[in-house]
Amino acid sequence: MTMSLDRRELLVGLLGLPLAALGGCQQHAPQLPPAGEILGAAHELGHRLRGPLKLQLADEQYQPVAVAIVGGGVAGLAAARRLQQAGIEDFVILELEDVAGGTSRAGQSGPFRHPWGAHYLPAPMRENAALVQLLDEMDVVEGYSDAGEPQFAEAALCRDPEERLFVQGAWHEGLFPSAVASAADQQQFQAFHQEVEHWVAFRDAQGRRAFTLPVAQCSDDAAVTALDQISFAQWLDERGITAPALRWWLEYATRDDYGLTLAHTSAWAGLFYFAARVREVATEPQPLLTWPEGNGRLVAHLQKHVANKLRVGHAVAKISASDDEAKLLAIDRSGKPTGYRAKQVIFAAPHFLAPYTIADFPAERHTDTRQFTYGAWLVANLTLRARPGNVGFEPAWDNVLYASPSLGYVSATHQQLRDHGPTVWTYYYPLTDDNPAASRERLLELSWAQWADFILTDLEQAHPDLRGLVERLDIMHWGHAMIQPRVGFMFGGARQREAAPWHTVHFAHSDLSGVALFEEAFDRGTRAAEAVLATIAKSS
Repeated sequence: MTMSLDRRELLVGLLGLPLAALGGCQQHAPQLPPAGEILGAAHELGHRLRGPLKLQLADEQYQPVAVAIVGGGVAGLAAARRLQQAGIEDFVILELEDVAGGTSRAGQSGPFRHPWGAHYLPAPMRENAALVQLLDEMDVVEGYSDAGEPQFAEAALCRDPEERLFVQGAWHEGLFPSAVASAADQQQFQAFHQEVEHWVAFRDAQGRRAFTLPVAQCSDDAAVTALDQISFAQWLDERGITAPALRWWLEYATRDDYGLTLAHTSAWAGLFYFAARVREVATEPQPLLTWPEGNGRLVAHLQKHVANKLRVGHAVAKISASDDEAKLLAIDRSGKPTGYRAKQVIFAAPHFLAPYTIADFPAERHTDTRQFTYGAWLVANLTLRARPGNVGFEPAWDNVLYASPSLGYVSATHQQLRDHGPTVWTYYYPLTDDNPAASRERLLELSWAQWADFILTDLEQAHPDLRGLVERLDIMHWGHAMIQPRVGFMFGGARQREAAPWHTVHFAHSDLSGVALFEEAFDRGTRAAEAVLATIAKSS
């Protein structure tokens, strides 16, 4: 990479900043951290599965097992937990990566634990009983209200200040850009709030909410499903919600949960973000639960009792399923094959892999999987020897830059009441190109130095003295980070059809819910395991 105009053009293209904002010293190499690397998910091994593989095992080389779980992310671990609860121990978990947890995994830099993806869990309501039970096991639930709502431990609730926004040269409390909001923004904000309140209050003929968690409990009333037929941008336009600061705030939400712009997000998904976690009209959204390592804390608990069943670095290359059993062929990093003969399979890997791994997968189902689109994300962890200067509102857990294409950063030490000195910042950047394949290509083609310079240039808008304080900068590539609820996907039929089992294969990944949330992965994995248990009970 050349460090002159080419660098400036790259930064302008990625950050959307005017050239003047990048300063005049562009003729020499920028200062980069002394250490760091691109860690990347195991896309090379994954891509091998999409091509022809000449691997064979004799029948006697297949190890018998009651249940094979494909994928060691949250859905796979949740399925394993449910099997163990029912007394089933004869299972194996096959995970492509060297670490379980998927996008909820955690890492460590020096003494600091930090997330590599999902970093919080909205406190579940009582209706999400299985998830509440999980948190109870972790001693996160301290009791229940008279209405039966769980009450959560103070140590797990995100402490104040929770959020801040950098705009007009200073930090301000909260994420709504009040500092640049016009009277029209404020008026339209109230109008939008009233629209959300309408959907919070909505109940269909069966008493179901329009939006709740898990998604399987949402209403399928025609008034609700019609929202999936238009974009969130169109829905806002039709209601005259066009004020720039408000639209930025709304698009921050869709980029945060879906990696999508307003124009590509289903209006159903846009409203889901704001309404699903509000119990009733005139109440605040559910509080957030978080830990220094983010949802890695939840993964560690799920993994604790099934660690001896987990086979990391094993990619499932082929599943041959019948109504009686399934044969699974897996390969490790060296290309060595391993075979399993399973009575039941729980496919908890991303669903787009199903046609590449399941033999004789029906053509019509292969067509449906093409409706599943996934966003590419870059996540970076910056290890700081000290905190940079601060202008305006005090440091918070979530720190966002107005008008930046990134989502800013969270502080790994915030929950530990450590607001000074060394820390790790986890930085999030969703690539929101119209074409997801173009996003993945761009994610992978830039070098560590290019990405590191991009990240530091972005954060220098708020922290001009940051570069000299970063001791290490590590980057994770997530090529298929999360399912995208684009227009028509939630109720278009493909998602619903693909959730149906195929012979002895049950599907469990969160992408079948249309939204990439911990709650959905946990629910899908738990329900897939219950389907397997029902099948076992029926055959015994």
